[in-house]
Amino acid sequence: MSGRATTWPSEGDPVTDVSTSSETTPAEAEVESSSYDAAQRRSRQIESDLARDAGRYRMLTGDRPTGRLHIGHYFGSLANRVRLQDLGVDSWILVADYQVITDREGVGPIRERVLSLLVDYLAVGIDPARSTIFTHSAVPALNQLMLPFLSLVTDSELRRNPTVKAELAASQRPMSGLMLTYPVHQAADILFCKANVVPVGKDQLPHLEQTRVVARRFDEVYGRARAEESVFPQPDALLSEAPNILGTDGQKMSKSRGNTIEIGMTADATAKIIKRAVTDSDRNITYDPAGRPEVANLLLLASLCTGRTPQEWADEIGDGGAGRLKAVVTEAVNSTFAPIRARRAELEADQGHLLEVLAAGNARANEVADATLDEVRRAMGMAYDLG
Repeated sequence: MSGRATTWPSEGDPVTDVSTSSETTPAEAEVESSSYDAAQRRSRQIESDLARDAGRYRMLTGDRPTGRLHIGHYFGSLANRVRLQDLGVDSWILVADYQVITDREGVGPIRERVLSLLVDYLAVGIDPARSTIFTHSAVPALNQLMLPFLSLVTDSELRRNPTVKAELAASQRPMSGLMLTYPVHQAADILFCKANVVPVGKDQLPHLEQTRVVARRFDEVYGRARAEESVFPQPDALLSEAPNILGTDGQKMSKSRGNTIEIGMTADATAKIIKRAVTDSDRNITYDPAGRPEVANLLLLASLCTGRTPQEWADEIGDGGAGRLKAVVTEAVNSTFAPIRARRAELEADQGHLLEVLAAGNARANEVADATLDEVRRAMGMAYDLG
């Protein structure tokens, strides 16, 4: 959305970094495969169309403010958001502060984390003049859409959602009502601004399909019977081919494991973390993702930072060993993120500017959400000011 929740998951993880697990029957697997193939075809069509007419698309994506963003987020999601914004896509980026409490008892230092997300967004190149950045808690009409949307889904449908199933299986405590209705809240996130494209990984397709179901059912029950056009679009997936970057211990990159390189880290701190990165005893550096995943991961990171292939870096390092490999990666990462980190420092020093950006984004989100809620009320026959 890397944490159990999806699209705006825990540890501040983005849309593209979600992993959910649930048992599926062979029949379900066949349906999922067919749906994925269809989503891939449509995603390729959208990518092709972006170069010609990006302005017809509105994108919604976001993060949960539960930790500092790291370089996995940058290569997995943030860089793609900047790319889409620069192509001319109308970009909406949600700081999902309400979603922090789906699987937690409290919000923690939420204000600090929201502003940290905002700093990272602006530092990597997200432009508030072209992208609307807003918070869940500041947009009442968005959240009010959950009420009619909840009437359109069943308890069993929610419990079949992969993220909800995984949470139910993994949790040692009863599931909260907010966690159970998480897919519907995501539907409200996407539909309130009438986004028609959502960057996702394969694992988030069930969530997007739930959103499409809500949009379709609303129109069937209210929209098409009372209006010539549908109230909501059925958003498409823009499937991500984001690289799978491991943490420095060779495991999944996660702040809770202490194996991340944060976007805002200093060059020295980055060097120390990479120096501790897990490799193996073979001095000859080769690119073998299956046989040498830790070494391959470092080569991939150097590749992402420089534009050279992992194989090219492996050939150049040769028998230079892990020490040379880590020196190459350190230089590549620090060179790539130096301007971003410099910009971060400037932004962190001007909290007033950050609050202005967020206030402007929240104001625009509220304007759009209020208009959508008004349209929903009219479709439902609940606009009592009409006389």
